[in-house]
Amino acid sequence: MRGAAAEIPGGATHGPPHHLALPEGRPMPPTAPTGAAPTGAALDDAVLEADHRHVLHSWSAQAHLPSFVVAGGAGSRVWDHAGTTWLDFSSQLVNTNIGHQHPAVVAAIKEQADLLTTVSPATANRTRGRAAERVLARAPEGFAKVFFTNGGADANENAVRMARLHTGRDKVISAYRSYHGNTGAAVVATGDWRRVPNEYARGHVHAFGPYLYRSEFWATTEAEECARALHHLERVVQCEGPTSVAAVLLETIPGTAGVLVPPPGYLAGVREICDRYGIVLILDEVMAGFGRTGSWFAFEAHDVVPDLITFAKGVNSGYVPAGGVLVSEAIAATFDERVFPGGLTYSGHPLAMAAIVAALDAMAAEGVVENAARVGRDVLGPGLAALADENPLVGEVRGTGVFWAVELVADQDTREPLDAASVARIKALCLERGVLPFVAENRVHVVPPCVVTDDEAREGLAVLAGVLRDVAA
Repeated sequence: MRGAAAEIPGGATHGPPHHLALPEGRPMPPTAPTGAAPTGAALDDAVLEADHRHVLHSWSAQAHLPSFVVAGGAGSRVWDHAGTTWLDFSSQLVNTNIGHQHPAVVAAIKEQADLLTTVSPATANRTRGRAAERVLARAPEGFAKVFFTNGGADANENAVRMARLHTGRDKVISAYRSYHGNTGAAVVATGDWRRVPNEYARGHVHAFGPYLYRSEFWATTEAEECARALHHLERVVQCEGPTSVAAVLLETIPGTAGVLVPPPGYLAGVREICDRYGIVLILDEVMAGFGRTGSWFAFEAHDVVPDLITFAKGVNSGYVPAGGVLVSEAIAATFDERVFPGGLTYSGHPLAMAAIVAALDAMAAEGVVENAARVGRDVLGPGLAALADENPLVGEVRGTGVFWAVELVADQDTREPLDAASVARIKALCLERGVLPFVAENRVHVVPPCVVTDDEAREGLAVLAGVLRDVAA
């Protein structure tokens, strides 16, 4: 897996026995006669030129855009037009849980396109009903309906709307270390820097969640961090006025903020606080859900059941944009005779619903969630622990399933974050050596597809370890 001459392997080991047997060689554009349309590296250059000229990129200064083209993919690998291949340790934006180009999901989208490409959300549609059944089958007891959206941000928007209408209250408490999406209320519920230039929505309050490595509470143990974070949250509720708080909105495991797995008892404690004050608990499973943590939902490992669950990404691996809100029976009943004042033109879009049905069926049949749990337990967890022991740039590793973060520091004693230039070099070297990383602030997130094989996981870890050794030296 080095450079343009790399071959895509012809098989896979230890993973679910589906499409991971990739084609020999790589898909390449057909040879063109002289003077015809460009191919190979020239086509990559043309794609970049057109992209940079015409596309306004998200979260970017437009004079400093990436020079990276993806032309195709299969399983856990992607490649450009020139044939350079990368092991996708990013799952794009932590969403291709079932891997790239799963044949069953692609076939379902094509079949649905032949039958019906679009339909009004006010119309009953068989594929939408089947998708709702599949999603509800993975929810805890007591969930009644699914409100489909186009993605995770509008899922959180509508969950907040439901909580406000159900309780008759206005305020929403979320965490500073969080990301909930880029629409009006979702970006204001977000805790990171992206909130600040976008604060147009009302009624949002933030609190600090648990993060022992950089504790806000002077904690030295997980138990202390948990107790003090819960005390802090309850004091925020009390100071804001409990009867004014509609919802607590939390990512079950904050993802973009650093894969911050909550300590034992924290989410159960949040549930108790919400029950005490009549507050709706919304758990954002957009990034953590549908196999990413080695279970269908991340909250399953934390002895908690929320009132509303938001999801997107892994529900169909983003093959067609889709998200939604799982709605508990009590909140669903609020809108039996009362109009729910929310809707989207493409809510429950047939192509997206077909992708959901096929993806969830394939994940169940092929043991994809179990594969994610095992690879995390047997390969990624031990491998990253060894990396933390040997490399002075690693401050902490944390995660579960195929959802991990490596926090990089300039000094392990002071925990000073590694500088941006060094992190950029780490990213560049990973790409150069055949691994597509997910990099955020001073972290490398290790988030391959849930279908990643043992050998692929070891390959990615070996590249990351080598890069960090070189940068440390």
